[in-house]
Amino acid sequence: MPDTIIQVDNLGKKYLIQHQTRERYQALRDVLSKNAVTFAKHVIRPLTREQKEDRQEEFWALKGVNFEVQQGDVIGVIGRNGAGKSTLLKLISRITEPSTGRIRIKGRVASLLEVGTGFHPELSGRENIFLNGAILGMRKAEIKRKFDEIVAFAEVEKFLDTPVKRYSSGMYVRLAFAVAAHLEPEILLVDEVLAVGDEAFQKKCLGKMSEVAHEGRTVLYVSHNMGAINNLCQKAIVLGKGQIIHHGKAGDAIRFYLRNLNEHHMEEEQTGVVSFREDNTKPIQLLKIGLKSNSSDEFRSVFEYQDTPLVHMSFDLRESNPDYYAVIFIQDIYGHMIFFTADDDLKASSLTKLDPGKYCYQAQLPSHLFKPGQYYLTVSLTKKHKTAGPIDRHDSILTFHITDNKSNRSVKNGYRKIAIVAPEIPWELI
Repeated sequence: MPDTIIQVDNLGKKYLIQHQTRERYQALRDVLSKNAVTFAKHVIRPLTREQKEDRQEEFWALKGVNFEVQQGDVIGVIGRNGAGKSTLLKLISRITEPSTGRIRIKGRVASLLEVGTGFHPELSGRENIFLNGAILGMRKAEIKRKFDEIVAFAEVEKFLDTPVKRYSSGMYVRLAFAVAAHLEPEILLVDEVLAVGDEAFQKKCLGKMSEVAHEGRTVLYVSHNMGAINNLCQKAIVLGKGQIIHHGKAGDAIRFYLRNLNEHHMEEEQTGVVSFREDNTKPIQLLKIGLKSNSSDEFRSVFEYQDTPLVHMSFDLRESNPDYYAVIFIQDIYGHMIFFTADDDLKASSLTKLDPGKYCYQAQLPSHLFKPGQYYLTVSLTKKHKTAGPIDRHDSILTFHITDNKSNRSVKNGYRKIAIVAPEIPWELI
């Protein structure tokens, strides 16, 4: 039987949240004067213990978490934002200490949790490779043996002697992952940080993690990409509000998570529209996302196979000469990206031509494209420079369903049931 390499018993992590009235903007003189008044009040009339406790609240990022990981397991960790996924990996990595419980670990742990974790910004890429190896407890000879392989995987040969503080986020992640995966740790922890890289790099990383797993090493992988979890992991843990709400086979865990996600988004699914609170700190911001049919002005989340869904994106542009573009992604229930479009696809419209103000995009999705099933809509306003990343992005913000109750044209002799999409295309006998 395989050895237990990670054992987590009654693990908990508590934070104290300070409650205070915050103003939207404060000058330095306001801060100094307010602190002086507060200090004087406390000297004259010190706060009681009860008053101090009223000003802070306990928040349990994790509570009562128990599980075991066997040697060679590849386990996905999934859950909504704020569920405690990253906190769990930080505790296992010893980056932070638990408030309750304990973790037993056998072997060396390499973690890739945030861009640049474990790198010294002033050191070069070459120096950081040796630094990370030393942190993992490896000898210089071992690191040298893997050095060329790490550099080739990261594709940073030209910048190897450049301080990593000058690297782009993509270069940072490539080198960090290469070091973490190639220096032969017994346990590899990877957070959603891989999303920073391009698609080719992500495939490369998933392939490397699969290779690491086949060598008998252990991988814990946090991701919102259900397709990657399903393909890479044998098991998965679902976290909700800091607790494990499901632990089992990856496919079962994904179905459980998506079912719960649907229940959480039930109100949006019924209306087919989501509005956002305005945030004037952003140069461009999405205000409302909705789905309609070309035959109706009402927002909705259920469409017939013959319908033509329309995506409405209201946004506020707050600067001149914008350098942004709008994109729409559609994923299936396993996180497979099956559709992508951008506002300049037909070069008919572009944000770069607009003056500051409030606008609304309408994007028409093809009819007869999606087979009956459930889909997730992601929208993003993104800088045109690849390294800049999205300014305002909302993943899986709307869930919609395609049905085929009327014509059954989406199924032809059973074949289209197994296809990802089901478009109608012209056929001609010649």
